[in-house]
Amino acid sequence: MSTTDPMMKNYPLSYQAVDKETEAESHYILSQHNSNGYTVGAPPKKRLTEEFSHTFREFFFHDDPLYQYKDKSKIRQCWLGLQNFFPILEWGRRYNLKMFKGDLIAGLTIASLCIPQDIGYAKLANVDPRYGLYTSFVPPLIYALMGSSRDVAIGPVAVVSLLLAEFLRREFDPTKNKEDYLRLAFTATFFAGLTQSILGFLRLGFIVEYLSHAAIVGFTAGAAITIGLQQLKGLLGITKFTTHTDIVSVLHAVFSNAHHGWNWQTMLMGTVFLAYLLTTKYVALKNPKIFWLAASAPLISVIVSTFFVYITRADKDGVKIVGHITKGVNPPSLDLIYWSGPHLKKGIKIGVIAGFVGLTESIAIGRTFAAIKDYQLDGNKEMLASGVMNIAGSFTSCIVATGSFSRSAVNFMSGCHTTVPNIVMALIVLLTLAVITPLFKYTPNAIISAIIINAVIGLVDIGAAYKIYKVDKMDFLACMGSFLGVVFKSVEVGLLISVTLSLAKILLQITRPKIFVLGNLPRTTTFRNIEQYPEAIRIPGILVIKVDSAIYFANATYIREKILRWLRDEEDLNRHHGLARTQHLILEMSAVTDIDTSGVHELEELFKILKRLYIQLELVNPGPLVMDKLLSANFIDLLREEHLFVTVGDTVAHCFAKSKDQEEA
Repeated sequence: MSTTDPMMKNYPLSYQAVDKETEAESHYILSQHNSNGYTVGAPPKKRLTEEFSHTFREFFFHDDPLYQYKDKSKIRQCWLGLQNFFPILEWGRRYNLKMFKGDLIAGLTIASLCIPQDIGYAKLANVDPRYGLYTSFVPPLIYALMGSSRDVAIGPVAVVSLLLAEFLRREFDPTKNKEDYLRLAFTATFFAGLTQSILGFLRLGFIVEYLSHAAIVGFTAGAAITIGLQQLKGLLGITKFTTHTDIVSVLHAVFSNAHHGWNWQTMLMGTVFLAYLLTTKYVALKNPKIFWLAASAPLISVIVSTFFVYITRADKDGVKIVGHITKGVNPPSLDLIYWSGPHLKKGIKIGVIAGFVGLTESIAIGRTFAAIKDYQLDGNKEMLASGVMNIAGSFTSCIVATGSFSRSAVNFMSGCHTTVPNIVMALIVLLTLAVITPLFKYTPNAIISAIIINAVIGLVDIGAAYKIYKVDKMDFLACMGSFLGVVFKSVEVGLLISVTLSLAKILLQITRPKIFVLGNLPRTTTFRNIEQYPEAIRIPGILVIKVDSAIYFANATYIREKILRWLRDEEDLNRHHGLARTQHLILEMSAVTDIDTSGVHELEELFKILKRLYIQLELVNPGPLVMDKLLSANFIDLLREEHLFVTVGDTVAHCFAKSKDQEEA
């Protein structure tokens, strides 16, 4: 028969041209196979309270966090509890001078990077530069006490700053309603911290995982491009600019000002220093030993450009500068937070979204470096630490803080050992706030824009997107959906698309699980997917199907209908080849982790349909949870225990023996 027969398009060639000697040998092996009399066991019955307790424990305490307190004295348990909330108490006992030297160098290095970034990200969030510096003082100190990552460096970040600006600007104009805008920013920061704390305290870290890696890659890349395009305002010296963030609006604003809105001095200065920043980054990537070259480049750019503007007074020729930055340590802001009124609801909404995005970025960064250094990162501790530091930050005039990828990478390359670099960085920022801030008055905005562009370029990970495309096309769809949503609409739309597509993929996998036909590998008693193993032999008269999913109300009907379609196609092939009709349908259930009442009902319907077609249903290796529910629903009584088997080989041997008895009779 031709291998292009349309009836065979969904089946491997092994069905069409089976070596008769091999087939006979396989049938003999299967007919002689037995499992030493083993039968499918029924699990012991559990009380409702036991089942609930087990489910609750696996849901919230799957890592068994209380094990460390077992058989310990009360004093020891209290000390372990303190260490759990403050990891510094655990590693602090082993801290030594050698570790401090590495941490000191790392702290000084990330401090040189954070100061210009803080000014830039504050401007990105439409708040005064000092609030960016405030955010790199209090939150890092708290994270150093409570964080479990040795490498994460804390501060404001580009994506979250853009997110804040996007949402806050819809409520208040950052120029005309500066105080209200700032109050809403502190309110959002408080609720971002509260959200993170609740997630950590209730051990609900798994919620963050609903934003898939692919969606994060696309969302981050889209946000990076959006941020980069918005910096063209500062880089080109444009005065009037759009408040929209989509690429069409931004490019229109840029080119509509081309003839009269661009400042050539600003352009020259911005492009020269951007080229310097990109060059140092490229050189450092090629030779990681001189990572400090790229790490110090932003601060050097600020110092040199500020000095140049000061001596030439280029600000009088249209070069926009940062302006006066108020000296002093973080002022209290508890009384500025909206605790009631119409703006409270807006603050909660913005805070929850910013909290989730910040957590996702920070934990992803922490896990990346933890994997490289081979240590465990506790996601729940990270959430709690992030929450507390942002709550404290909202009381001390800070915007939302989280782990910064660029700072964390520099921290890692600098040879950090613990969270002490965050303390060193915070102290340098304190010194800057107390003494040095007036020196930043003449820093040109173009340099801040160049620093931000240089920082966000690394967030566009084309290699990761290409890998996602090769591995999983559905993931790539989620990646591109979130990317295009951010670039062509807004951060909010991109985030919504990210979550929607991630959840859609989960629902698709649940409602349309994998169901495939198994065949016998020649000269063995092993059965495998015929699509993966083309040499696997389909047994005439017996259809073996495997369901690779739990059977729930959402997919039970689909599974039944899919099995019947496989059976219909099998019967068509049998007639086409002149083979005997199918007499046994074997359902391999080892991968069925759970089943609900809808699933049991559909199994009963399948059994009744097969019975009308004179086909016997055989079940193979249902798990303990599934077996318990099948027994409780009396399905096993309907099926009868002699049609329940441990392996597919057992089942086929039984079917052969039964067919032989019928032939002899």
